[in-house]
Amino acid sequence: MNYLAALLIITLSLSACLKDETISGQANATDVWVLQRLNGQTVTSGITLTFPGKGRIAGKADCNNYHATQTAPLPWFEPGPILATRMACDALDLETRYFDVLAKMTLIELKGETLLLSNDSLSLTFGK
Repeated sequence: MNYLAALLIITLSLSACLKDETISGQANATDVWVLQRLNGQTVTSGITLTFPGKGRIAGKADCNNYHATQTAPLPWFEPGPILATRMACDALDLETRYFDVLAKMTLIELKGETLLLSNDSLSLTFGK
């Protein structure tokens, strides 16, 4: 029994030391990324994206706060189900489009003050 407990402790300790290879391991947890372009079109809204911890994304859309998991290693991006509050506002159509596009992103690239999420046909561009 002690052998199993020791093995469990060692395994958990080693997994805690593994480097975070997701975007949250590269981005600063306090950085707030503001959506600038959705599929190439300029967006003037308050939609944000953050990486608050290992394997987590979060943000504020125009109407609601949201969060999801994201555990794919760079340069891949694979968000889990996006969970959001359910407030209504005038910008709900834009927010719905944003959530739809965010859920379909497969690649992520961080270049200085610009964060780009994309797939074969859709893209989101954020700035600090």
